[in-house]
Amino acid sequence: MIAAPDPTAPPSRQLLLLEVRAVWELSAFFATYPMLRLAPRGDGHAVLVIPGLAASDTSTRPLRRFLTDQGWAVHGWALGANHGPRPGVEAKLQERLASIFRASGRKVSLIGWSLGGIFAREIARRAPEHVRAVITLGSPFAGAPRASNAWRLYERVSERRVDDHPWRDHMKTPPPVPATAIFSRSDGIVAWQGCLEREGAHAENIEVEGSHCGLGHNPVALYAIADRLAQPEGRWKPFDRGGLRSFVYPDPKRAHDAPGIAARAAAASGRAKPKTPTFDARQA
Repeated sequence: MIAAPDPTAPPSRQLLLLEVRAVWELSAFFATYPMLRLAPRGDGHAVLVIPGLAASDTSTRPLRRFLTDQGWAVHGWALGANHGPRPGVEAKLQERLASIFRASGRKVSLIGWSLGGIFAREIARRAPEHVRAVITLGSPFAGAPRASNAWRLYERVSERRVDDHPWRDHMKTPPPVPATAIFSRSDGIVAWQGCLEREGAHAENIEVEGSHCGLGHNPVALYAIADRLAQPEGRWKPFDRGGLRSFVYPDPKRAHDAPGIAARAAAASGRAKPKTPTFDARQA
């Protein structure tokens, strides 16, 4: 039995090096775009996308372009690079949400990548009357402060200690709106255990295979996002990973040492060689 990775520690160096996959995932995004267009279509409601640590709206362009093409009214956060909860940022983001809500006349869905997801959950908590649903991508809202390979960067750009986050006390509590947490067990930036939602009647987890830095253009993640956004307002249901989807979306509740989709596919095709020691990203 392989010991479970420490959820309070950052991902291993091997997983960090595997973040180079984000480049390949971007290539996969462009290569599979015609197939992605078969994903559920939007109803025109507004979607606000919040970038991750030290990133700007540039990083979310592929995601926003895809959602726009699918029929949603998509907005970037328009606040430059995300340097964390610095003075005035939360108020400006709250006003950004309120402005989009007033202009559209409908509740707004929020998507946050990494640190952006923590912002999304917080503003949904502050103004649930403006928010339809929250989707987070690899957001460590339930993790230990230093269970990340980016905590030093966070301290540098935010000018505050990582364990001095203003929302630390209630970050683990789900927002009062439907919430979906999309995560990867081979995330090389943050410990995946800290990205898990407390599942309930309106809260769920969806696992995908891929990097942290590629979650915003990972085709499998994007399909799941479209599926979640396409639900009629007030009729939220958990993600259905039955049928063919089970070959693409692993069971998020499986044991830590249970094989993922890639390992199972390799075994089925005869490429797996159990007697040969290999690096398994899930166990790093």
